[in-house]
Amino acid sequence: MKEKLNTFIRLGFVLISVLFFYPELLAQEEQTTNTFEYAEANQKCLKCHGNAFYNYYNTGIEKMIRERMNPYFIVDSAEYYQANHRNFSCTDCHSSDYSQFPHSGELRMEPKMVCMDCHGGDDTYAKYNFEQIDEEFHNSVHSSKHSEDFTCWMCHNPHSYKISARSNGTLKETIQYDNNICLSCHADISKYQLLTTLKNPNILEKHDWLPNQVLHFQSVRCIECHTVINNDILVAHNVQTKDKAVQRCAECHSQNSLLKETLYKYQNEGMSYSEDRDDSMKTPKLIGGNRNYVLNLASILIFLMALGGIGIHVVLRIIFKSK
Repeated sequence: MKEKLNTFIRLGFVLISVLFFYPELLAQEEQTTNTFEYAEANQKCLKCHGNAFYNYYNTGIEKMIRERMNPYFIVDSAEYYQANHRNFSCTDCHSSDYSQFPHSGELRMEPKMVCMDCHGGDDTYAKYNFEQIDEEFHNSVHSSKHSEDFTCWMCHNPHSYKISARSNGTLKETIQYDNNICLSCHADISKYQLLTTLKNPNILEKHDWLPNQVLHFQSVRCIECHTVINNDILVAHNVQTKDKAVQRCAECHSQNSLLKETLYKYQNEGMSYSEDRDDSMKTPKLIGGNRNYVLNLASILIFLMALGGIGIHVVLRIIFKSK
């Protein structure tokens, strides 16, 4: 009798849980469907490309087959619906023939779309100056060395890229997000060698001249030192060869710091990060960047007085010693 009672109690808890949580889950699903126009259509793709495995019926052997999904073809649906292209249908960028499954092998040979196919010459995106970004990119070492093999997607994953990461988070998050884009290739030999047979250089060894490496890597982005500044775009794309990289401390640690035109551009243009950002990052704290003329003069006077005191002491020691 006691066991039956315990069983009924457990079933009661299960029923209550279902009644309590199921409406919420339905509401979330409905919200996703209503918020994103193509969510339902995209789910047909994501039911395979959003998982590690997929199933298909092999008519040749009349059997249901379960296969591993190529990890490079897996799309994280949570990331996708937070990314820039979340309101797009998969077939906006991929051939409509992909709606047929299994996919034809010939589809893999079709050329992939690039950013300018959509963003070029469109007034909707005029404020981002995509034409200038494209021009800068083609002047960069990435394009000049690798030509058409280096595309936008090498750095900007179309299924997860978020430009909002630069404006809605903390400054530290912006730095980490942008640096991870560079490191996704320069710290990953498998991706690096898609374009070259050379050995991927060790980032730490290549920057062994840089004092306090860890602090620099946490506080500035790679592009601060490795690109040409362009005031018309928010993120520079003209990546320079390593011999042209910034290596003089004063170029950043001064009142006319390069960072004011790059990393701190949002603050200079009156733009701000979200209100819940780290308060310590609201105002840039850069050694040498906030000099005060009076303090500079006072420190020079103190130094000269100390130097003069040492000189007088030495002279008096010599005089009294000679006597």
